[in-house]
Amino acid sequence: MQTSGNNTDKIRVILIEDHKLMRVGLKSLFEKYDDISVITEAEGGKEGVEKVKVHKPDVVIIDVGLNDISGVEAARRILADNPDIKIMMLTSKLSQDDVMEALKAGVYAYVLKDVNSDTLAMVLRSINEGAMWLDPKVVPIIRESGTGVIPQRTKNRANFKASHANLTEREYEVLKLVVDGKSNLEIAQILKISEHTSKAHVCNIIQKLVVDDRTQAAVKAIKEGLV
Repeated sequence: MQTSGNNTDKIRVILIEDHKLMRVGLKSLFEKYDDISVITEAEGGKEGVEKVKVHKPDVVIIDVGLNDISGVEAARRILADNPDIKIMMLTSKLSQDDVMEALKAGVYAYVLKDVNSDTLAMVLRSINEGAMWLDPKVVPIIRESGTGVIPQRTKNRANFKASHANLTEREYEVLKLVVDGKSNLEIAQILKISEHTSKAHVCNIIQKLVVDDRTQAAVKAIKEGLV
């Protein structure tokens, strides 16, 4: 959990989501982080756009599918008036059209709703600081679009291994599953190892790739052509 000195240090967030239970869940989730504050919420895109004009948040979290205008259209309208606001699309939809239109609109993150809470908080902090973040499951869709947003893979597994020869064969297997978004338990079940061993492999990978967490390890693997 992150700490902050006072309320002005908090990342101010608006939620635009048409499912009340999802809004309640997200608000409750963020309450455990001292540096994040959900200042208001909206159940529709038009309402959300108006609330953003009034409250001037740092980050807006929007679902792609809303009950009036689309989340992408809401993002366009928000950024037309407030280009410095960072927008995260948080959705269960994984179509090429949605992903590409969201990126064209200027969103900073495209995240699937099966993300865990700590990763979601990490992504929110990252985009607030100006970084972009894509769910690992989104990357192949963008690459296959042929738009050049993410170039076609130019390295193969052998190239990656040459650059990271300190990873064992088992660690490569685990890393591939991390890139696929698998949890430690799922990795353990797939590889028929204990969850404790799975967690140890992930920790070793994070150390060897010189990154801070499993998400950064996945991003590095994607950038360097493992997947």
